[in-house]
Amino acid sequence: MTSALIVVATAGEAARLESLRRFNARLLVCGVGPVSAALATQAALLGGPVPGLVVSAGIGGAFAGSGLNVGQAALATEMLYGDLGAWDESAFLPLSELGLSVFPGAAGTPPQRAGRFPAWAEAADFAAQVGLPCGPFVTVSGVTGSAQQAAALERRFPGALVEGMEGAGVAQAAALHGVPCTELRGVSNFVGPRDRSGWRIGEALTALEAALTRLLAEGLPAG
Repeated sequence: MTSALIVVATAGEAARLESLRRFNARLLVCGVGPVSAALATQAALLGGPVPGLVVSAGIGGAFAGSGLNVGQAALATEMLYGDLGAWDESAFLPLSELGLSVFPGAAGTPPQRAGRFPAWAEAADFAAQVGLPCGPFVTVSGVTGSAQQAAALERRFPGALVEGMEGAGVAQAAALHGVPCTELRGVSNFVGPRDRSGWRIGEALTALEAALTRLLAEGLPAG
């Protein structure tokens, strides 16, 4: 059995994580965005060995209120779609208020049907063990580009740590297969105005690789 399926958006991220193959981990480049991530993860789970854990991994932005620093890694307790729903003037209506589901029929738990996916059950315990910040991760199709947008997401999802573009898609595919899933990201920037001069991608990837190494070496579910 493959120890873990590590799903990343880009070939550059995968190249930085090649060392993880020594743990019998499979690296999958899914492409950018939640749809690409869900489709690629679904295909991998249908066509390959079932992993003990699926991990959406990469770099991401930290919310201002998260307490995170650039160059730090964090682990998800929940992966959720941040922009899936409807707008009613200035009010955002999530799927739970619209009576809609991301699954056909009655599949999934109520939070999952609304696009909120609890992470691997041992994520919080592992994070505490190794000193990783841990909390909800928000998945968006378009990266936030203003302080106002960032503040609105923080109000909508209290306690959110990190914004990314693939996590909830990976989690949805894993949920359909009954495979535990989490998201782990290195912080390259803060969510808000797009200022590439402040991005620290190399530092974020270093933190990501170190945290994933500990996860694969010490924290995987027993298989």
